[in-house]
Amino acid sequence: MFDEIISIWDNNKYTILIIGKKLLASGIIFGIGIILTRGFKKIIEKATAAKLHVDDTRSSILRHIINYGIFIICVILILNIFGINTASLIAVLGAAGLAIGLALKDTLGNIAASISLFFLGSYRLGEFIEFDSFMGTVKEINPFTTILETPEGIYISAPNSCIWGNPIKNYSRNGKRRMELFIRISYFDSIDTAFNVLNEIIISETRFLKTPAPQIVVQSLQDSSVNLCVRAWANNQDYWDIYWFQMRNIKEKIEEAGLHIPFPQQEIYICDKPDSKTIN
Repeated sequence: MFDEIISIWDNNKYTILIIGKKLLASGIIFGIGIILTRGFKKIIEKATAAKLHVDDTRSSILRHIINYGIFIICVILILNIFGINTASLIAVLGAAGLAIGLALKDTLGNIAASISLFFLGSYRLGEFIEFDSFMGTVKEINPFTTILETPEGIYISAPNSCIWGNPIKNYSRNGKRRMELFIRISYFDSIDTAFNVLNEIIISETRFLKTPAPQIVVQSLQDSSVNLCVRAWANNQDYWDIYWFQMRNIKEKIEEAGLHIPFPQQEIYICDKPDSKTIN
């Protein structure tokens, strides 16, 4: 067995050495690619931590683009080392690019959409957005899809082109939201009393923002009720806690003031059917 190995070495040592050198060079290129990838990752993370106009969303997309770019460059260099004419290969790929582009137009559309979203910054990681019939917190953004998690904990993977092609509601971007608390009182109740009760509630709720100032308005006059509305602004992190608490609090305060929350009702009048002989 050892003699056979020696014989193979003697007959093919130059070929083996050449292949070994090429493999070693390929390994070095591959290692440099990994080092560059990790280095750019650290640079992006430092830029994000220093808030140099690079947030988590942009850093996520940048990392993906850099990783793919370094991988492609490494593959081209390794092919060159093994004597493969990459110029002709690139020409062939370019000729086939049109057909591939048509076949993968949706995928390329997602990449183009991710670039547009990258520069415009329509949403970022951790923000709560709504588009089309979907809404959720942004968990991940890559060149092809955006990953959302709904309030119910449902995983949504949305193609970037679908998001880019629809209006986007970003509930987190402005940092504050206006809530509307609707209350119904009877037509027999005093609107002034109701306004006083609601005004006391607004004063006691310290989490409401002072600017813009809260409002109390008569929202509409319905068939069986007078609909009032409290409009107040709150920080995003306080919004739902205030909303849920005040919906219960308002009901209790309204009832304590002797006001009534009416049920929908209609008045029906029944008339006797006229005698046909009388009509004639």
